[in-house]
Amino acid sequence: METSSLLLTLADALQADAALIELLQKTLKPEPSSVLREGGVIADGYDAELDELRGIQTNCGDFLLALEARERERTGIDKLKVEYNRVHGFYIEVSVANADKVPDDYRRRQTLKNAERYITPELKAFEDKALSANDRALAREKYLYDQLLDSLAPSIPQLQRIAAAIAELDVLATFAERAATLNFSAPQFSDDAQIAIKQGRHPVVEAQIRDQSGQFTPNDTQLSDSRRMLLITGPNMGGKSTYMRQVAIIALLAHVGCFVPAQEAVLGEIDQIFTRIGASDDLASGRSTFMVEMTEAANILHNATEKSLVLVDEIGRGTSTFDGLALAYAIARHLLENNRSYTLFATHYFELTRLAEEFAQLANVHLAAVEHQHSIVFLHSVNEGAASQSYGLQVAALAGVPNGVIRNAKKQLVRLEQQSAAQNPQGDLFAAPPPYAAPEPEEHPLVAALRDLQPDDLSPRDALERIYQLKKLL
Repeated sequence: METSSLLLTLADALQADAALIELLQKTLKPEPSSVLREGGVIADGYDAELDELRGIQTNCGDFLLALEARERERTGIDKLKVEYNRVHGFYIEVSVANADKVPDDYRRRQTLKNAERYITPELKAFEDKALSANDRALAREKYLYDQLLDSLAPSIPQLQRIAAAIAELDVLATFAERAATLNFSAPQFSDDAQIAIKQGRHPVVEAQIRDQSGQFTPNDTQLSDSRRMLLITGPNMGGKSTYMRQVAIIALLAHVGCFVPAQEAVLGEIDQIFTRIGASDDLASGRSTFMVEMTEAANILHNATEKSLVLVDEIGRGTSTFDGLALAYAIARHLLENNRSYTLFATHYFELTRLAEEFAQLANVHLAAVEHQHSIVFLHSVNEGAASQSYGLQVAALAGVPNGVIRNAKKQLVRLEQQSAAQNPQGDLFAAPPPYAAPEPEEHPLVAALRDLQPDDLSPRDALERIYQLKKLL
């Protein structure tokens, strides 16, 4: 088997002086605590004083049991107890019935309803030693640790070299374990401008789906010099964001030296990854969600190059429909014409799909979904072409929005679509719409009945009858 030259280099870097190894092994525990103030760093047997202080803490229980046995025998009190609490420290407890058997050297510490608590010179001496042992042990351990650091000062370059080699070896071992466990493959790098991924996966989402006994749907990605932007449409929850993120994860893992979650991945040079994803505000700085969104978009437009990977997820949602659509349209055009970055552009503005007619570098793709028995089934597969609809109402129904709201939304959707078609039959995205006069809403019979009602002309009985009539109308 061929041995990696990098592993040989790391093996050489891990070599240390025998005296240094002996000093560390003698001074430190095999698995020392990571926090010095908690102790547990200096090895047992290294320092007699520290061992004694630790022994006091460790053997405290044994001493108390032995003292209790001796005092029971000396006093003849069978139920005598030696105990400890944080308020009163160590004490000997004797019931009131046995108070006459207490020796003269007992000193009363606390009186209870049915018992007396005492302290003896021997127990007091042990208490003073035990309660201070922990603090003294920590102080002693810090002193010994500082001494060790002084001894290691001449060896700092050697230790830094070893630490760097261990860190790099740790990362490589993790990469290897993850690649073998999660079925990652070795990426390839190309001088050509491209991101070509076959059967790519999102490792985090895949693990969550696997835990739920599901199966992740892998997808291909093809970007090149002649195919710079994928305009991604499809339903909410259909997988658009997951698909975009997995491409970025694959690119990032490949460039840090890790295998990638894909069957194959060929990557050209990528200098940066830019993202405009999610909805969050920065109220402390006085920035709304939309302001944050536009700030991130501005950063992308000013700094992304033709070697950058850009992820834009639902730009323009934080303002009015036409403002957002116009901004999304202009940002997509700028990325195509000026930045020429590798771009994944997810949107619900289907009007943007017409950009493919103007720019050959843009390709429409969509996340597939099908309707089944008034519900929606997400297929999570990326297909060429634009989506046929957003399935927003179906997703709202899945989320538990009341059926009455969904029915009203469907009626309103039909009216809006008919209105849009009548105003803009050619489908011109930014053509000025004709003046629109809102139709008079239909008057509910209940409203008409209430308008005609004259309360002052009604007797109590007539009023009651009229209330029943109105109830029926409602």
